[in-house]
Amino acid sequence: MARQYSAKTALMGGGRVLTYGELDLAAMGLARRFLAEGLIQGDRVAIQGTNSVDVVVAMLACFHAGLVAVPVNTRFKPPEIQYVLDHSRPRLCFSEPQFAAGVREIQPGVPGLSAVYTELPPGVPGPDPETPPADSPALILYTSGTTARPKGVTHTLRTLLASTETIARWELDDSTVTAIAVPIMHTSGLNALLLPTLLAGGSVALLPAFDAAGLLDLIESRRCTVTLGLPAGMQFVAAEQEQRPRNLASMRAWFSGGDTVPVSLQQRWERVCGGPLIEGYAMSESLVIASNPPGAIRTGSIGVPAPTVEIRALDPDGNPVPDGEIGELAVRSPANFVGYWNDPEATGRTLVGGWLRTGDLGRRDGDGYFWFEGRTKELIIRGGSNISPQEVEGALLQHPAVMEAGVVGVPDEVYGERVVAFVALREGRSASESELREFTRQRLADYKVPDRISFLPVLPKGLTGKLQRRALRDLGLKG
Repeated sequence: MARQYSAKTALMGGGRVLTYGELDLAAMGLARRFLAEGLIQGDRVAIQGTNSVDVVVAMLACFHAGLVAVPVNTRFKPPEIQYVLDHSRPRLCFSEPQFAAGVREIQPGVPGLSAVYTELPPGVPGPDPETPPADSPALILYTSGTTARPKGVTHTLRTLLASTETIARWELDDSTVTAIAVPIMHTSGLNALLLPTLLAGGSVALLPAFDAAGLLDLIESRRCTVTLGLPAGMQFVAAEQEQRPRNLASMRAWFSGGDTVPVSLQQRWERVCGGPLIEGYAMSESLVIASNPPGAIRTGSIGVPAPTVEIRALDPDGNPVPDGEIGELAVRSPANFVGYWNDPEATGRTLVGGWLRTGDLGRRDGDGYFWFEGRTKELIIRGGSNISPQEVEGALLQHPAVMEAGVVGVPDEVYGERVVAFVALREGRSASESELREFTRQRLADYKVPDRISFLPVLPKGLTGKLQRRALRDLGLKG
């Protein structure tokens, strides 16, 4: 792309604009710098920062040099950073100034971590680095750790390219202007938006962190055409657009995924933002897996498999179930990760016979569309009946006063588990617990109605805006 579009804008962010030619020079120069400092192919480089031009340059430099980029969650506290760095053992770390204190605090206890940069060192001239092997590790994405210690999802240059090419050819072209407000420290920003846009020859506009008003302003000012957001964040975008409408005529596609996209939000989006909110399905272990085709959206489904991707719904014995029946989703894709870093046991449980066992429940309809039905570990079993938290959340979100909803199961001596819901209300709206329970009772079987509904100002979320169910479960146990 740098050869083809040397003078075209590649990146915009933080008041900086880089053309493809400038981005290539910066990334290649930094790659040479890393190697000149004694790093060799396969060494890890930790990167902690916002959506910034420097973070993009650091990522691409690692790929050029055959180094392994290790994004570090910007919300992590020193003990969590300690775990990630102990586990991945990076040689260098680039941490933006506002986050560097946490890394420096634990640096003496991380063997081999020789330097922590708070700004990128200057690149050096010379011949281009030797092209690394396609199957060499390139990226370790640490999962959010909602149920256990974070695991290091390892991708190679080959798996990254497989996902990037699929998305670039599927939805993007050189006229694309992508607005990125989700973290490029995570697969949603890096693999679903940044890399495919660059491969397609489009332009990327970076917002440092998610902000509903900021995203809409960015789209209007930069005439963006594509963006992606987590469902919780997109609720706030819709509310902001209702209160202070922007000109969104440039937008071609709004995507959402990473958690269940409520049908009520999709219906509202069409009215408020002038186009459909397209639901897709992705995970760190396989990047983008499925999406609704823009011209053939089936509201409520996660869509059809991406090109080159196969999806099956399996029974507990690993056999495919008939269309219409719920099973664990398994994925075969050239973008499947190659394993969890230094964790062969977890890798063996997840990669089985060339298929990725996702732990997610879903079903396929007769037209080949898949429908997300929850996660195996989140399923609530009340009195022997299975309850999907997402189904209960969907019912609550239909109430006009409810902005966010999260449902978990807590232990119960009689029924095994009780259904506990947490909601955040829209500004200026009100609702009582009894009103919401009756509202859900009109839409769900009695055994699915929450036993208790608690109100919070906002629901707890991780770096990407994904609902943190473990935090809700802890609150449920206290109440």
